Amino acid sequence: MRNWILHVDLDSFMAAVETLRNPELRGRPVIVGADGDPTRPRTVVSTASYEARQYGVHSGMPMRTAHRKCPDAIFLPVDLPAYETVSAQVMDVLRTFPVVVEVWGLDEAFLGCRTDDPEALARDIQRAVHERTGLTCSIGIGDNKHQAKLAAGFRKPAGVARLTGDDWTAVMGERPTTALWGIGDKTAAKLAAMGIHTVNQLAAADPADLAERFGPTNGPWLRYLALGKGEATVSDTPWIPRGHSREATFTQDLTSPEEISAHVSAFARRLAAEADDAGRRIVRVTVKIRFRPFDTLTRQTKLPSPTTDPDAVDTTAVAILDRFDLTRPVRLIGVGVEYEPKN
Repeated sequence: MRNWILHVDLDSFMAAVETLRNPELRGRPVIVGADGDPTRPRTVVSTASYEARQYGVHSGMPMRTAHRKCPDAIFLPVDLPAYETVSAQVMDVLRTFPVVVEVWGLDEAFLGCRTDDPEALARDIQRAVHERTGLTCSIGIGDNKHQAKLAAGFRKPAGVARLTGDDWTAVMGERPTTALWGIGDKTAAKLAAMGIHTVNQLAAADPADLAERFGPTNGPWLRYLALGKGEATVSDTPWIPRGHSREATFTQDLTSPEEISAHVSAFARRLAAEADDAGRRIVRVTVKIRFRPFDTLTRQTKLPSPTTDPDAVDTTAVAILDRFDLTRPVRLIGVGVEYEPKN
């Protein structure tokens, strides 16, 4: 008997839920994103079924690109309430097992457990999830969250895989740095400029050089990932958000300061109402503006005192706009609020 961490990853979650609601979609390429209209600009794919992925469609891809790659796909709008309901059902199934469940999102969770056969436990969990919800999931097993997360992607869909410190170098060593959880294309490009292309090379890199290039915290953290390290504690304590935000990308660029201000005001008032409903008070307001083509700037202001007064939040957000040059076309507007810490 020993401690293990399992990562449960629901396969093609949103598309799978849509297929459960409409069995006629089974076996067909399904793409879920935005309002479901693939001709609208500046919208992206949220989830693609495995049939759609065979055409090269993936999450985060522009909907227009997905439509070009797979014109015969079924395009559907995001239905968040439906996905939240099904996700809650899955998490309830996981809690019937002798594990600690840390919900990580709508479609994934980390499980802490003590067992002598983690693969058997993983398959029992897969069967239970499928029997009670109709969904399939892939499960990764590791010594820490990083390893378990990576392992869950090895045998998708509906597979079980293990990755531990014992076989880390053999499995991961010659893979590109993007194979690590937390390293994207931009970071990988910066590493490549340093002559670091593989996980092994990053693991052998000089921490001082990494700190100089990426900062005293992020630099050593990248090497930490390459060594197969990661958080090894799973907690079922509910996550308490530090804040909330709302944003919108517009199909047509905004050029009117009055129209931009109206959107900021609407977001600010909505966030104030949501904070009040949640019993939280706002201490800071942030406004994000993305100009054409892709220049993004943020500005923020701390409130004189914690509040949920929509007038105060609205006035602050609109005042922040004065710190932007609004003579350029705007493609995205976002407003965020930071909450007063809970005792």
